[in-house]
Amino acid sequence: MATTAETHPVDEIPPVRQLAAFGLQHVLAMYAGAVAVPLIVGGALRLCPADLAYLITADLLVCGVATLIQCVGFWRFGVRLPIMQGCTFAAVSPMVLIGTTGGGLPAIYGSVIVAGLAIVLLAPVFGRLLRIFPPLVTGTVILIIGVSLLPVAGNWAAGGVGAKDFGAPRNLALAAFVLAVVLGVQRFAPPFLARVAVLTGIVVGLAVAVPLGFTDFGGVADADWVGISTPFHFGAPEFRVSAIVSMLVVALVTMTETTGDLIAVGELTGRKVEQRSLADGLRADGLSTVLGGVFNTFPYTAYAQNVGLVGMTRVRSRWVVAAAGALLVLLGLLPKLGAMVAAVPAPVLGGAGLVMFGTVAASGLRTLAAVDFRDNHNLTVVAVSVAVGMLPVGVPTVYAKFPDWFQTVMNSGISAGCLTAIALNLLFNHLPRREAKEAPALAESA
Repeated sequence: MATTAETHPVDEIPPVRQLAAFGLQHVLAMYAGAVAVPLIVGGALRLCPADLAYLITADLLVCGVATLIQCVGFWRFGVRLPIMQGCTFAAVSPMVLIGTTGGGLPAIYGSVIVAGLAIVLLAPVFGRLLRIFPPLVTGTVILIIGVSLLPVAGNWAAGGVGAKDFGAPRNLALAAFVLAVVLGVQRFAPPFLARVAVLTGIVVGLAVAVPLGFTDFGGVADADWVGISTPFHFGAPEFRVSAIVSMLVVALVTMTETTGDLIAVGELTGRKVEQRSLADGLRADGLSTVLGGVFNTFPYTAYAQNVGLVGMTRVRSRWVVAAAGALLVLLGLLPKLGAMVAAVPAPVLGGAGLVMFGTVAASGLRTLAAVDFRDNHNLTVVAVSVAVGMLPVGVPTVYAKFPDWFQTVMNSGISAGCLTAIALNLLFNHLPRREAKEAPALAESA
């Protein structure tokens, strides 16, 4: 993929063959996470299989549209960086609570629409806060993003949460095999093939998994060929104050997470996110969330797992991720294709995920390498922020007895660590120190 002096690598358009391969790699990296939210929410609401399938196809469709808005952009919507969009896990608990306490899906969608509009309105405000994200904060947040995602890869490698054979040696062996393939391709393959090392590992892993009985293609035969999500399929939205308040808290959390992800991708691609572009990216999040409420799905945010893929492959073109968005739209319109992608075993994704998510953490360390840690409190800022961010990851029930709004914010290791890093940076590096105030008085007395 050649780069001219006039064109930034982010704006380069690779050949069609590479677009398809790189785009499919991004889809496979985020697919399991993308379908997990509708599966969890739909399962909690005891939806029938047909309605559950409808939620998944609607989610994939809007995922694709949201990704295109973010990557391609129009007017003041879209950061125009290689960013994949997907349903945020921060909204899962509030949505399950809203849906199971009598509101059902209409109350969920009413609160999602309001939250999306709020994000659009608040985007310029968050854009002005970019100055509170120096390399000390951004490096710490990127590190937390990568480390907090590693348990996701671990669960995949063990067979997937809820699997009957979770932790079986054969699952971990398959994940290790895929990891070895990815590393081998990166080290020994030609440059083009090395850039699709994750896709190669997944394809080779799938080829091994099929004869060993890891895959179940029963869902492919049952899926329809064509399916189109229509607005308000589950009824007109209901606007309940309690539901809206809880979803507004989620909106603040997702804006914080998205800010960290956008800054991370800006660092990885060499196109730093400025105040205006950050606001444009958050505004796209809000628009996508509104579309989610209209087209029977949920709030959207930038997907951190794909940030790792950008760093690992060093393919920085936003058009690659736009191609992935187009593939998601196709999967949302053709449920049978979506079911084929869903048949990829969790251990295969786990082996690839270990590399991708580890790359995000390593990118954070690279950013922190430029920070001065001599004769200051910067090490304390990093240490405490990482500790607070990892607390809900290592002990998921640590905040179980706190109010719902507190859990919504702090149960996300990314948002908890990000808020801590911002607060500690302001405390140690921006507030005037006592000795600085006392110095003039001492000088006068002398």
